[in-house]
Amino acid sequence: MNDKRVERIWWREGLEVPARPPKRGRLWLTDGSCVRLRPERHDHVWSYDFVEDRTHDGRRYRRLNVVDEFTRECLAIQVARKLKDVDVINVLSELFVLRGVPSHVRSDNGPDIVAEAVQAGIAAVDAKTAYITPASPWENGYVEAFNARLRDELLDGEIFYSLREAQIVIESWRKHYNTVRLHSSLGYRAPAPEVVVPRHSACPAAQPRPAPLARLPMAKTSALN
Repeated sequence: MNDKRVERIWWREGLEVPARPPKRGRLWLTDGSCVRLRPERHDHVWSYDFVEDRTHDGRRYRRLNVVDEFTRECLAIQVARKLKDVDVINVLSELFVLRGVPSHVRSDNGPDIVAEAVQAGIAAVDAKTAYITPASPWENGYVEAFNARLRDELLDGEIFYSLREAQIVIESWRKHYNTVRLHSSLGYRAPAPEVVVPRHSACPAAQPRPAPLARLPMAKTSALN
């Protein structure tokens, strides 16, 4: 029994045969290597994506998630009712100042992402854009996986009654995700753990006291009669 025989039975019984889905484009070459860009070092490839959600009153809000693909660190989560190309430029510009400029910035083909202003802003700092194939979210797997983690670990168990509440709670979760949460892909380490300096080592070392001056022995004098 194979798929062709099943189709013949469907046609014979007068049932409608479901259309076959179109074949997806190949992402790998014949030697097993992947065509898409892979992160090789810290701040090599950043990826970002838009996600929509709703507060308790039914009003929509958007999130702009930015992820470092090599370290899995979430660089920023911008939460607002509306996010446009100008907001993308502002978020990326702040990250460029704080962390430096990455080699590539990966994203999908949304209208707010492929805008000429966004492309010009990224090109102005000598970074390259890496757009995925349309309708191929699996090519942007790092940020898509992060979106799923954010949904499973926070959003599915929270109800936000205001935009401000969503901003505070999501930012708190982002810091926990970067500094505390362990990642199996990183050898069960956090992407950016905080370094705790002991109190005694943070204080300046005590200066050694100078050695006392050596005293010369006093010469013996004979008593005069």
